[in-house]
Amino acid sequence: MSTKKFMYLNRKAPYGTVYALESLEVVLIAAAFEQDVSLAFIDDGVYQIVEGQNTDGIGMKNFSKTFHALGDYDINQLYVSAESLEERGLSADDLMPLIYEDEDDDWAEKPSVKIVSNAELSKLMSDQDVCLSF
Repeated sequence: MSTKKFMYLNRKAPYGTVYALESLEVVLIAAAFEQDVSLAFIDDGVYQIVEGQNTDGIGMKNFSKTFHALGDYDINQLYVSAESLEERGLSADDLMPLIYEDEDDDWAEKPSVKIVSNAELSKLMSDQDVCLSF
């Protein structure tokens, strides 16, 4: 049985709806079953991986630190829309430093996040077997 390629499209802000947390939970479950998983952060979804989130004022649990566990599940293909960042006044410097250990390179720590254009993201999406939007 061949492994299918799944891309999870994260389009919603991290808090105020269940979409971001549900996506993260589904991604971790898929990875536990050794699926080929990648994530894309588009539109307000880019806020999900912004560094230094504080949810004290809204009374919700801050789950952003969970993104740091993705590398432990061999999820190291995180794509962020350059246009979505720019439209929100953000840059790569505003994002969490998410990393993975590359077993093929003597376990060197490498960045998981790649900033890509929407055109590049569209090409990546077309290469997937399944795209799920949250």
